[in-house]
Amino acid sequence: MCNITIGIDVSKDTLDLYRLPDRATLRVSNDDAGYQAVLDWIGAHRVERIVYEATGPYTRDFERVFARAGLPLVKVNPRRARRFAEAIGVLAKTDPVDAAVLAHMGAILALDPRAPASETLQTLRELHRARRALLKDRTAAKNRAKILRVMLLKGHNDQRLTQIDEQIGAIDRAIDILIAEDKDRARRLDILTSIPGIATATAVALIIEMPELGTLEGKQAASLAGLAPITRQSGTWTGRAHIRGGRARLRQALYMPALVACRFNPDLKAKYDQLTTAGKPPKIAITAVMRKLLLLANALLRDDRKWNQSLA
Repeated sequence: MCNITIGIDVSKDTLDLYRLPDRATLRVSNDDAGYQAVLDWIGAHRVERIVYEATGPYTRDFERVFARAGLPLVKVNPRRARRFAEAIGVLAKTDPVDAAVLAHMGAILALDPRAPASETLQTLRELHRARRALLKDRTAAKNRAKILRVMLLKGHNDQRLTQIDEQIGAIDRAIDILIAEDKDRARRLDILTSIPGIATATAVALIIEMPELGTLEGKQAASLAGLAPITRQSGTWTGRAHIRGGRARLRQALYMPALVACRFNPDLKAKYDQLTTAGKPPKIAITAVMRKLLLLANALLRDDRKWNQSLA
C-alpha cells in the first residue's frame, strides 16, 4: 500500500477530507459516526500523516478518537496554511479546497506528526483561557469604576468585580489540583518557581502554553516563543533584526517576570544594564532578558534541577 497524506478541514458540524495520492474526497459529520466513517474510509491503507488546522474546540473530539486509533496527526497554524495556499496559487477558500491545500502542504513539506495534547493538558488550557478572559473583564470593570456616577451602576460593578475575583480563585484552585495530581507537572512547577522573578502564575502559563519546554534546544525554545531575533539581509543591505511570530501568550506571560528580574535578579539586571549602556533601547533589553529567562527555564527542566545563583 502506498503512503497516504490526508487533509481535513474542520468545521463545527462537518469534516471535509482530501486524500493523496488518489485525490479521493469525503465529507462526514463532526461526531462519533463521522469519525467511524473516516476510519472505515482509511481502512488498511498506511497513513503517513493527517493534516488539519488548529480550530479550537472543534478538533478536540476527533483528535482523541484518531490518536487512540494510532493515526499520525499534524496540527498546523491556520495562517501558515493560508500562506501556503497563496504560495501555490490557490486563492479560493472553501472547505473542500482547504482540505486539499492541507493535504498538499503536508505532503510537499513532509510535515512530521506529533501526538495531540492530553485530556488533562486540554482541560488546563481551557481553564487558562477562561482565566485570561476574566482578567480582561476585571480590568474593564476597574476602569468603569473610575467613571461611574450612578450608585446603582456602581453597586452592580462592585458585585461584578467580587464575582470575577471569586471565579478567578475557583479556576486557580482547579488548575492547582490538576497540576498537583500529575507528578511531572508538579515537579516542573517547583523548578520554574525556583527561578527569581517567576511566580506561580507565570510558571503555570509556561507549563500550559509550552509543554515542550525542557525537551528543546535553546534556539528552538526561543524560536517557538517568538523570542529569537530574525535576521534581515539582502545583498549589501542589512536591516535590524527583530522578533516575530511564535506564541504571543507565552511572551505576555514572560514580560512582567522579565521586568522584575531586571530589578531584583543580579545576573539578569547586569545583562539589562549591559545592553542599555551599549545603547540598546529598553524594549530590546527586556526582550533579551525574556529570552534568557526562557532559556534558563528550558535548561533547568531539561536537567531536572532547581535554580541556584551559580546557574544564572
